[in-house]
Amino acid sequence: MTNQALPHDPYITAVCEALTAAGIELTDHCWTDDCETRGRYCYLNAVITLDPSRTITSADEADQDAAEWPHGLLLTWEWHTGIDAEHGDPARGPLWQFAELNNDGSNEYPTDLPVHGYASPAAVADATRKVISREIGAGSLQGFGQPQWVGGLIGGSWEHANALDAACTTWAEEEQ
Repeated sequence: MTNQALPHDPYITAVCEALTAAGIELTDHCWTDDCETRGRYCYLNAVITLDPSRTITSADEADQDAAEWPHGLLLTWEWHTGIDAEHGDPARGPLWQFAELNNDGSNEYPTDLPVHGYASPAAVADATRKVISREIGAGSLQGFGQPQWVGGLIGGSWEHANALDAACTTWAEEEQ
């Protein structure tokens, strides 16, 4: 994570802890940041890089499905201001996505993770496990990043979602 304190740092830390507690291996390529889109406005983001090959389903064996992710799995969380939503940029608020990593460090087309934008850390871990096992399939450019999943949203919202939303909104007002 960045050295600059950002409003979503505690949330992403809680998600990383939930992933680790669920036996989902994080790499050292995880961070939070604030970024800009085409120089017009800033947004908040987080990147969590996972090594599903080390995901454990029992005390003794690695998950067979995890072997299908030879280069890793990327989870991203973004919070957008919605300023340029009428120009095709994301609407205001948070969004979780996932993408398979390629050998060269690039990634496949991002797919929406079927959780609330301020999902509970346990819900993110549960959805991630379903991605690793391929219960939730990756979307495509033609499908606008919608997952191959009919189960609806997984889990509920984080108990601190309202405070996080207020902190993100305050951050956005200060950035304008």
